[in-house]
Amino acid sequence: MQTTPIPTESDNDWSLVIKPQRPWYDLRLGELWTYRDLVRLFVWRDFVSQYKQTILGPLWYLIQPLLTTLVFTVIFGSIAGLPTDGVPPFLFYMAGTVIWAYFAACLTKTSETFISNAGLFGKVYFPRLAVPVSILISNLVSFGIQFGLFIAFVIAYILLGYPVKPNAALLLTPLLLLMMAGFGLGFGILISSLTTRYRDLRYLVTFGVQLWMYLTPVVYPVSAVPEALKPLILLNPLTPIVETFRYAFLGSGAINPLNLLYSLGVMLVVLILGMLLFHRVEATFMDTV
Repeated sequence: MQTTPIPTESDNDWSLVIKPQRPWYDLRLGELWTYRDLVRLFVWRDFVSQYKQTILGPLWYLIQPLLTTLVFTVIFGSIAGLPTDGVPPFLFYMAGTVIWAYFAACLTKTSETFISNAGLFGKVYFPRLAVPVSILISNLVSFGIQFGLFIAFVIAYILLGYPVKPNAALLLTPLLLLMMAGFGLGFGILISSLTTRYRDLRYLVTFGVQLWMYLTPVVYPVSAVPEALKPLILLNPLTPIVETFRYAFLGSGAINPLNLLYSLGVMLVVLILGMLLFHRVEATFMDTV
């Protein structure tokens, strides 16, 4: 009787080998491209589920910035009388609202990556970073809708003769958006990694983001800040981004290349630290969640 040997398989027979331990620098970012279809599925899920079973549906993407801008215009413009560097208050507050909302949404949602997806992470393997990256992309879609609304108002105000002066700095918009995404992802995954052990941090995120907004020139220009407090405001790495965005489309404020470089440098540091900690926690977080 002749027997057939049972074939054996080695690591070389597989396209992907999952190991419990990997070097701290082995982030496997290339896997995000391999799992791009899954990322696309997550993006669609996030975009559709956000306003599912609501009366107005996607219209909320337009209603939210409009209502927020109107509230800021009444409270900070009419009641508090804060200056807006000579541009219409409505546009001034809308510019800050649109760019800030993208960062806030990215940070808030990515900060719950491990907690919100613990059930999914415990069942099947895929690059965990796919979830926060999909959040950045899905929020980019909502930003695009709100940004289009903002541009429509800018054009309308220009046609009505208001002192609105878009300039060549608007070419920096992709860079500014990339920096906001980097900050949202970096801080978000840092917080997400820490909340696997310290759950109470998740309750501070919403409050912290709101407080951070008031430390960023979203509802006031840097020129209105007292000289004694300006160093604190300029130390905020998001200040140059918001100021540059507003200057590019409205002509108010100013661009400081050194401040932008400082902001870019901080963003890269935060992003790298966040990814390293995220990589370290993802291997053992199921034991603590």
